Amino acid sequence: MTLLVGAKSGSALDTLARDFVTFLARHQPSMGITVSNIHGGGGLAAMQALAQAEPTGATLGWVATPALPARMVDRGADDLLRRITLLGAVEKEPIAIVSPTATPLTSVQDIIARAADDAEAVPLGTPPPGSPPHLAALRLQALAGTRLNIVAFPSAAAARQAAVGGNVAAAALGLSNVIDDLREGRLAGLGIAATNRADAFPDMPPLRDSGLELSAVIRRGLAVPAGLPNAIAGRLSRALQAVAEDQEFHDHSDSKGFVASWRDGATWTTEAEDERTELAKLWATEPWLQEGAG
Repeated sequence: MTLLVGAKSGSALDTLARDFVTFLARHQPSMGITVSNIHGGGGLAAMQALAQAEPTGATLGWVATPALPARMVDRGADDLLRRITLLGAVEKEPIAIVSPTATPLTSVQDIIARAADDAEAVPLGTPPPGSPPHLAALRLQALAGTRLNIVAFPSAAAARQAAVGGNVAAAALGLSNVIDDLREGRLAGLGIAATNRADAFPDMPPLRDSGLELSAVIRRGLAVPAGLPNAIAGRLSRALQAVAEDQEFHDHSDSKGFVASWRDGATWTTEAEDERTELAKLWATEPWLQEGAG
């Protein structure tokens, strides 16, 4: 069994996938699992490779939303959800807004207020255009009704380092990317784009507490080529759900900055379609890739 991962070996996304594989192997002991990294197109290359694979259960894909629906919008991959099947998500991760502790901001509303006076005053770092944190920053900008100085970096690691070094006033990143910096005091948490507070950081308020109804959660799980026989899909789904309920996986997720959370394939697919609709509206007014970037 091969798990396709749309990221470079050693990257944060790759590490999350490989950690997951150790738990999946525990609940799918009859099958060996290898990881194959296919990066490019913001994860689209791996999704396309998955869609083209034979639906035998030998090829799986490590998939995240809203990255998947974003690629359907910004790369024109309209038929992707007809060519792959989402089996289920096992983890969710909120987007955190952070600032350097040396010059901390007071809140996300502080970013918005300062930007209203001077759009360049508060550089807000994010990973590359079209990544979940970058999309969250664009959605925050739309909610605020104020042009923010969003600065996209080549990677989450680069955006994180810019925030730690004080080269940006704030950054939007997945909580797993900044959890160590928050714990060790290099970054201050201004808020999370989630419905509830994160168990790991109960003092970091959801953005909705300051009147910003923004929930930007990354969900990650497995997908397979469309047409996989129901018996195989059912077996894999049961293994996935067992991972999501595994206490060691819960403990691991708490330490890494995400939440072990089961979302069945049908529900996840509906959410992905809804995200696609929302992102298409955002793309119409605020396209995040330059022409020809696909």
